[in-house]
Amino acid sequence: MRKWTIPSVLLLLCLLSLLPDQGRKLQANAEANSDELVDPPKVEEKIGAVPNGLSTDSDVAKREAESMSKRRGNAQQFEFQAEVSRLMDIIIHSLYSNKDIFLRELISNASDALDKIRFLSLTDKEILGEGDNTKLEIQIKLDKEKRILSIRDRGIGMTKEDLIKNLGTIAKSGTSAFVEKMQTSGDLNLIGQFGVGFYSVYLVADNVEVISKHNDDKQHVWESKADGSFVVSEDTFNEPLGRGTEIRLHIREEAGEYLEESKLKDLVKRYSEFINFPIYIWSTKEVDVEVPADEEEEESSESTPSEEETEEDAEKNEDEDAEKKPKTKTVKETSQEWELLNDVKAIWLRNPKEVTEEEYAKFYQTLAKDFSEEKPLSWSHFTAEGDVEFKAVLFVPPKAPHDLYESYYNANKSNLKLYVRRVFISDEFDELLPKYLSFLKGLVDSDTLPLNVSREMLQAHSSLKTIKKKLIRKALDMIRKLAEEDPDESNDKAKKDVEKSDDDDEKRGQYTRFWNEFGKSIKLGIIEDAANRNRLAKLLRFESTKSDGKLTSLDQYISRMKSGQKDIFYLTGTSKEQLDNSPFLERLKKKGYEVIFFTDPVDEYLMQYLMDYEDKKFQNVSKEGLKLGKDSKDKELKESYKELTKWWKGALASDNVDDVKLSNRLADTPCVVVTSKFGWSANMEKIMQSQTLSDSAKQAYMRGKRVLEINPRHPIIKELRERVVKNPEDESVKHTAQLIYQTALMESGFVLPDPKDFASRIYSSVKSSLNINPDATVEEEDDTEDPAEAEAETPANEATPEAEAANADSLKDEL
Repeated sequence: MRKWTIPSVLLLLCLLSLLPDQGRKLQANAEANSDELVDPPKVEEKIGAVPNGLSTDSDVAKREAESMSKRRGNAQQFEFQAEVSRLMDIIIHSLYSNKDIFLRELISNASDALDKIRFLSLTDKEILGEGDNTKLEIQIKLDKEKRILSIRDRGIGMTKEDLIKNLGTIAKSGTSAFVEKMQTSGDLNLIGQFGVGFYSVYLVADNVEVISKHNDDKQHVWESKADGSFVVSEDTFNEPLGRGTEIRLHIREEAGEYLEESKLKDLVKRYSEFINFPIYIWSTKEVDVEVPADEEEEESSESTPSEEETEEDAEKNEDEDAEKKPKTKTVKETSQEWELLNDVKAIWLRNPKEVTEEEYAKFYQTLAKDFSEEKPLSWSHFTAEGDVEFKAVLFVPPKAPHDLYESYYNANKSNLKLYVRRVFISDEFDELLPKYLSFLKGLVDSDTLPLNVSREMLQAHSSLKTIKKKLIRKALDMIRKLAEEDPDESNDKAKKDVEKSDDDDEKRGQYTRFWNEFGKSIKLGIIEDAANRNRLAKLLRFESTKSDGKLTSLDQYISRMKSGQKDIFYLTGTSKEQLDNSPFLERLKKKGYEVIFFTDPVDEYLMQYLMDYEDKKFQNVSKEGLKLGKDSKDKELKESYKELTKWWKGALASDNVDDVKLSNRLADTPCVVVTSKFGWSANMEKIMQSQTLSDSAKQAYMRGKRVLEINPRHPIIKELRERVVKNPEDESVKHTAQLIYQTALMESGFVLPDPKDFASRIYSSVKSSLNINPDATVEEEDDTEDPAEAEAETPANEATPEAEAANADSLKDEL
């Protein structure tokens, strides 16, 4: 031990006596130079300080308190938009266990901000500034003592108006859609897909500060405790950011796990491994360091030789002393440094054979902001070479977005990200894929396009058509492969081979899942893309009279066609059950023909463009032109019913019936109404009439000419023929003929033009069957008023004179 001498003790006492005065002088100078504060906060003094000395911790606490006071002085308070308050209330009071998503959403937003500033720097290099501002990165920092988690980026930043607009208001449609989805699925993971991911911070924080600096504005602070309002003020108290945004989360007591460095590292590795910017965390590590041993330890380590020590040991010690090597010891020191968390190479630059399914699934989650447990249905990773070189990764999502077909032709939204030489350019180039493939997600990295590409330049660029053509081909091949790998889609022979070679049922039914989610997009593609119409037609799926409730394809339909069948038969309607019981199928079913069911409204438009497939024409069995072979007795029947058909056509002249013919499609039904081959079907008429802005006058020319087809073998038609032959002017016969036509019109899927007339004819027939006199009238109601009813009809609020007098007396008593 080192001994204290008397002079040294006296010197120490003198220094201690001077410190209090010196401290008071420093404090007085600081107060004189500082701004005057209204009600300055009281700070606990001497936190961890030497007695009578200035405390660094106290100074920090005091400065923070002064900053808070200043901020409250010049801050503007705003109320949250009603939709935001509703959303935050759901998040704050949610019972969802997965609170990890908040970090994913913040890193995703930071990445978007960095993408924007990098894109702007392509045309303006000075926008990045100098020094650290040029480093496009994301930094995560922890302060366990103050329970603060900070996420900082050097992105584009936000102005004061941006802070108010972006964090105080959101699109009502996005919020409503998110809330609706939450109520149906209860999956908070969906929050990022609705543009409201920032508010997930309130899962773990009770107070949030957003410090942001934009090149066009001063640095501002946004702060809210999720109490229905937020404040925005100019930032004169925090460290200048230069440019970008820093989000500080004041972590709740029950969310303390997010103040652990290991937890944050795991979250970044799980959710944000493929973010295109480096993500750093301020890491604390303990390392072993060799340091010189203290003199005291050296002295204590030098012990007197024992009696057992030999002369040889003494000689060795003398040799070591002669070398005069300094003695060291190993100690653990705590060091802090920025640690990179996402060092994975961009997945699209790697060889597809080297990328695992798990890596593709993780990359899809990062790219699509879809962190559900479902993997993408399929993906295609390829490199295009030739005149235009690019790399691309395309994914088929497991589920369709909630708004996929809303404003389909008005929305300019693409799910493809465009990179040029590994630099992100934009995700707004909807020209890379046609609209019907807009459900695909992925990216394209081109080495051919210029870095300063814009939407206008891209539209005129010669490489666009080549890129688009190759992307469409690869996308359709990917979807076709999805069907080929599905055991349920294979024929019987292929099914046996699949069962022998692979027992894994993971891919079974995968194309059915795809069709249920995105089948309408394939149909829209057939309508819009004439060049790929035949390829898309191979991807069509539908139910039929022989599919046993499963989906079937056109190739499978053709393989089951009867010998001599030249046309592909189909029928359109609102449901499979309705179509399966349709009178148009009676003869077809008896003869063993297969008929396709189209139950989607878009199918009517689809069949106007899909005229044939593999040299087979499509035939709507509810229209004219159905050929099922000739019957030797057709001529005789036609001649025997010539008088009836001629008479009936005249009787229906006012109903715009073009003709009355014998039918070759009926078996058990007396008659049906069919339309001309190139006019609207009954189902199409309903669809057009239900349009919001439909004009019946303009639609009249598209309505097909109606033809009444009668079943010559049905007893009703036979009896009607005999009665017409006896007396064609009989009113009862005309009445019956009109009723039969109206019934056939309704059964064929048409809307009755005059339901009242149809009902009257039905009631007349009922009277006749019940032997009621046709002239019998309805018994008139007795108009004599009942005194009890009259008294009951007296209004309740109409007071009687006695009641008014009683009320007046009670009012006097009260006064």
